[in-house]
Amino acid sequence: MSQELAPVGIDAFDEQVYRALLSRQAATPAELAGELGTSSERVVRALDRMHDRGLVGRMSGTRRRYAAIDPQPAVEALIQARTAELGRVRSAAAELARLFEAARRGEGEEVEIIAGREALGRWFVRLQQEAKTEVRTLDRPPYALTTANPVEETAMRGGVTYRAVYAPEALEWPGVLDDIRHLVDRGEQARVLPGLRIKLAIADESLALMPLSLDLTDVRAAVIRPSSLLDALMDYWQLCWNQATPLLATGETDHASADPDEDDRLLLALLVSGLKDEAIARQLGWSVRTMRRRMSRLHEQLGAANRFQAGVMATRRGWI
Repeated sequence: MSQELAPVGIDAFDEQVYRALLSRQAATPAELAGELGTSSERVVRALDRMHDRGLVGRMSGTRRRYAAIDPQPAVEALIQARTAELGRVRSAAAELARLFEAARRGEGEEVEIIAGREALGRWFVRLQQEAKTEVRTLDRPPYALTTANPVEETAMRGGVTYRAVYAPEALEWPGVLDDIRHLVDRGEQARVLPGLRIKLAIADESLALMPLSLDLTDVRAAVIRPSSLLDALMDYWQLCWNQATPLLATGETDHASADPDEDDRLLLALLVSGLKDEAIARQLGWSVRTMRRRMSRLHEQLGAANRFQAGVMATRRGWI
């Protein structure tokens, strides 16, 4: 099987289906399955994946037919998306190198290592209580606690600003999305960023708390005070914040009639964050069919051919 499209995330079988469709311009899954000697169900899954990537389109009518989209602009859009991803990785690598250099210079007197879930929980509460103006976090599972942050609402009422970057995996954790929506209603600024690998909390510019692994059976974390290491962690948090997508909007907004409602904005944000259809539907309390129908309507509103384009266009319009 040819794998010329593998660098942009198209596997060998999907590429084989795409080439077969290109030779026909348009076809049903059964026609392609007969040509390729495989099942229609497998072909449908491949076509749906390529539809999400903007390589094929679904045709209207009683028979389920797909049409190939001009490969030049379609593949170019995939190349641009992958290039942007690699650029983010390169930027992150530079920041992580700064973390490594700071640690190698022996700033150990500014770093305290703590062990155990209870110690980590106490320090997380203490960090927030010591914050005077702002708490910044990078948040992802797993979670040691099953309840929402017990300190944040009180701190926000006292004038402390909270800005949080969440990994998409956090939104699938039971109850977390509801907790986030509750906190956003009370002033938290929330964004989501795929590929988040660490957990981090920073109070003002004076204290940071970072678990050293995501293994809850052997909890160890670093408490970091003012130092080059803390400076590097603040820079890394800012990099993540700049690249992240707003998850939920705060405050009242006067939308034009063509603008999406709150559920559609959340749908777009979850979609851009990288969650699968089933996970998005579960978080919103919809069926997968309802989720896809609303996504199709948003595609029409935006004039988008695929999810990537929908995310770009929604961001440009200020919908997310």
